[in-house]
Amino acid sequence: MTQTLEPTTSRTVTDIDASRPNWDIVAKATALIPMIREYAEQGTTERRAAPEVMAALEAEGLFKLFVPRRYGGYEENLRTAMETIAEVARGDGSTAWAVALLNVCTWFGTTFSQQAQDEVFGADPDAKCCGIFTPGSKAQRVEGGYLVSGQWPYSSGSFAADWGTLGIALDVPEGEDPRALALIPKEAWTIKPTWFVAGMQGSGSDTIVVEDHFVPDHRIQRFVAMREAEFATPHKGEERNSNMAFIPVAALILVGAQLGLARHAMELTLAKLPNKRVAYTKYTAAKNSPTHQLGVADAATKFNLAELLMQQAASDIDNAAARGELPDMITRGRIRNNTGIIAELIKDGIDILMTTNGAGSFADANILNQIWRDAEIAGRHAYVTPEVGKEVYGRLLIGADDALTMDV
Repeated sequence: MTQTLEPTTSRTVTDIDASRPNWDIVAKATALIPMIREYAEQGTTERRAAPEVMAALEAEGLFKLFVPRRYGGYEENLRTAMETIAEVARGDGSTAWAVALLNVCTWFGTTFSQQAQDEVFGADPDAKCCGIFTPGSKAQRVEGGYLVSGQWPYSSGSFAADWGTLGIALDVPEGEDPRALALIPKEAWTIKPTWFVAGMQGSGSDTIVVEDHFVPDHRIQRFVAMREAEFATPHKGEERNSNMAFIPVAALILVGAQLGLARHAMELTLAKLPNKRVAYTKYTAAKNSPTHQLGVADAATKFNLAELLMQQAASDIDNAAARGELPDMITRGRIRNNTGIIAELIKDGIDILMTTNGAGSFADANILNQIWRDAEIAGRHAYVTPEVGKEVYGRLLIGADDALTMDV
């Protein structure tokens, strides 16, 4: 049946409360921006965020945004996480990317069975998880679990993780989705340096390598169940975050860093551009140049639209979780679509600012160059690809006959 655009729904007081950011936690990230900027170059050179920065973030609890209070976490909503990650990115995009992935994968860990949660967070309340959905090369069924081997590239933040939520393929009847996530401790894997890229160099997105590690059944969750928020945790009825929509959260969190990069790019532009002479023109100050006025306004509009789309998506996820519901397919498709649109808007806006600020923006010494490269890399994550999101949303809106080819 053909679907129509979903109506605009009114927000109840409960909804508004469920999606309100905890600005006290966001302020902890804001306070660290000078330090994060101080160590940003070191993180880029060493290909992982500086230990001093990671320690400061951990001291403020900023890797425990989604961790339940019963394990000493903040148990905050997604909007708070998005704002916190964006503020870290105003300091450095790579650091923010690692913060985003470590937080969301740690949240994955909190949705596993009680036994698994106790083994991770009961043993260490400060435990952090990294993760990759793509299955490794081997998952052999043995008594009580699976014997797992493989390589998982682009495991962002793995250098700081205590556990990995790594994709495996289960032994299931033909026609069923075999994908699952397995909790694997860092003692079982090594890190192969493979992250040599143009941007986000300090995110530590290297390759995890595992050889014949036994994963017991209680540390495994089927992907299809997680997608429908049918998590193994026994706390769904009492903890909001145990109801959050798996794929929408996993996708939206990826644009948190880009929002902060946009904020930083605009901050630098407004600080340096107004009184800059415009070469080969009569304008002695760019603030009086219509070309530059229009460029800044265009970029600011794109950034504002990106912020609004993020707020809507986070609100949809947080409010549904607070009600103990999973957003309907149309809403989930819209979130997937808008995640890509957010990335697209920010990349385009930063491009405009690079041109508006002039060719010097691309100098190695100019922080705008780093911001531009980070945004270009971040916007190309598979879950962020705008065209994929548009296909997902379009199929759902017009009721395509064939099944979705992507997760929502």
